[in-house]
Amino acid sequence: MLSLDLSGKRALVTGASGDLGSVIAVTLAECGADVAVHAFSNREKAERLAEVIRKKGVKSEVLIGDVTKESDVYAMRDQLKASMGLPSIVVACAWVSLEWKRILQEETEAYEREFRVCVLQSIYLAKAFVPDMMEQGWGRMIGINTECAMQCFPTQSAYAAAKRGMDGIYRVLTREIGGHGITVNQVAPGWTISERDRKAHTERQPEYEKNCPRGQRGYDTDIAAAVAFLASDLAENINGVYLPVCGGNVMPGI
Repeated sequence: MLSLDLSGKRALVTGASGDLGSVIAVTLAECGADVAVHAFSNREKAERLAEVIRKKGVKSEVLIGDVTKESDVYAMRDQLKASMGLPSIVVACAWVSLEWKRILQEETEAYEREFRVCVLQSIYLAKAFVPDMMEQGWGRMIGINTECAMQCFPTQSAYAAAKRGMDGIYRVLTREIGGHGITVNQVAPGWTISERDRKAHTERQPEYEKNCPRGQRGYDTDIAAAVAFLASDLAENINGVYLPVCGGNVMPGI
């Protein structure tokens, strides 16, 4: 029987203190990987998550820093190198919240902020961790994108523009490092049910669900499962993919 076995692998999940990041981190740990959990500032929450991961019989390290600053990302790399070792699986999940505004009302700062967290984070993570993957001859770069990058609906401009820029970085990176045994892929969630929804009982969203072929929203565990699959050897020939996990709400064309 096929299984997602990441035993002996080390992973880094940025934004792991968030709702989606934490589920991804725990899922990778359940597949056997040691997992470094990153948070921007909430060390207490990151430490709790790391303890959950360690109880699964794997190692975990907490990293605090701003992934939109190159110096912070390199400091994270140095911390990992000195502790549990550099990761061969890097999941870019850190994000910033934003207000949804139309282009004529949106502040320029919002575009700059989204660009830094989507595009610059991806560049800095690649520069910090890909060289070691190339030396080892194996690696996985996995970015968390969004269905909004395809939708481009009103009020999505700052978010969609930044995620489309991220998509360009990942596609170019795929071609540049693919010959070193490294795959580069993106998972694009839809409007996903998270722990926040479970607590607030807001799982049902009829206006969104009516446009989904499945007629329902997906779960954070669906996103985490897709990440774990792309991180595994089962996906060794899947490269350069933008993978919507949204029940068919958006469908890339051919």
